[in-house]
Amino acid sequence: MSGPRGFARHAIAVTSLATLVLVASACTKGANDAPSTTSSAAQQQVQNTAGAGACTYDKYNGGVPKLDLKNVTVGFAQSEKEANPFRITETQSIKDEAAKRGIKLITTNAQSDLNKEIADIQGMIAQGAKALIISPLNSEGLDPALKAAQDAKVPIMTIDRLLTTKTACTDYIGWIGSNFVTQGQRAADAMIKVTGDKGDVAILLGASGVNVTVDRTKGFKDELSAKQSGLKIVAEQTGDFTREKGQKVTEQLITANPNITAIYAENDEMALGAVAALKAANKKPGDVKIITIDGTKGAVQGILDGWVSGVIESNPRFGPLAFQALEAFYGGTGVPEKTIISDKEYTKENAQTELANAY
Repeated sequence: MSGPRGFARHAIAVTSLATLVLVASACTKGANDAPSTTSSAAQQQVQNTAGAGACTYDKYNGGVPKLDLKNVTVGFAQSEKEANPFRITETQSIKDEAAKRGIKLITTNAQSDLNKEIADIQGMIAQGAKALIISPLNSEGLDPALKAAQDAKVPIMTIDRLLTTKTACTDYIGWIGSNFVTQGQRAADAMIKVTGDKGDVAILLGASGVNVTVDRTKGFKDELSAKQSGLKIVAEQTGDFTREKGQKVTEQLITANPNITAIYAENDEMALGAVAALKAANKKPGDVKIITIDGTKGAVQGILDGWVSGVIESNPRFGPLAFQALEAFYGGTGVPEKTIISDKEYTKENAQTELANAY
């Protein structure tokens, strides 16, 4: 899953594996005219695809019925509480694209509870959903839900987090997401730049049990090592991708390690929690350099306010690509095992002009 690290160097790869890589480039508001989360300026673009062939309805798990999506119900399983901009934008993007395509959609939210996500998926199958899009809470543990879908011949398209030990075109159609290792590498490069490659760094780790956390940590550490960086990682602690825990953990870290000069937050919510902790500790903007990953308006505004030094984007607007994948799956063109999207970067040089594209 390696790839180029500068946004300007990212290219849209059009391969023969799937029309999926032609990306949704002219999305409009959903039928309900809700505020658009899928403007063309902020749309996901494909960096590359990977996999040994394309998955189609007649190959999936021994074959499933060919369907016209406009005549069936599609289900979307959201994994986490919609208490942060990433999840809000992700869900709205799915809803907007379903409305645009005239597809009946039912949605659930697992409220960050794995057992509830399993029950949600089983429940949508029982309600008659014939295809599913899921954002897994964990990279492991959804086996009962996957088994229920297989038994009912309901195919699953996955987005964001990867089912790391499952098999494409058997347990799920394919996966759409970011290269999380590359995100970590780019965060390390940004950290080296804003710190002058010196100082003590604390890492606010994401949730345990998901490939996002593992990959973003690996990418960051490996890149510091590859660059023979003078930065020293002095502490790392799980903030669970939440603002509240990010603040609490940062309070603890700066108390135990008063010489911390930089924080790598593996998502924006934890970064904004860190900002709150630094303010409470009477720090000034820029005293502690913060590099984070996501691309929320709050974090990009934090760059303008001087509290955040840089943001690596992780674009949650999966709706167009997810439904395009389902259309390719049933249309016979097929879906690659992995579709990796391009993510931009927010810096002090572009934050003002790019703020409107943040979510």
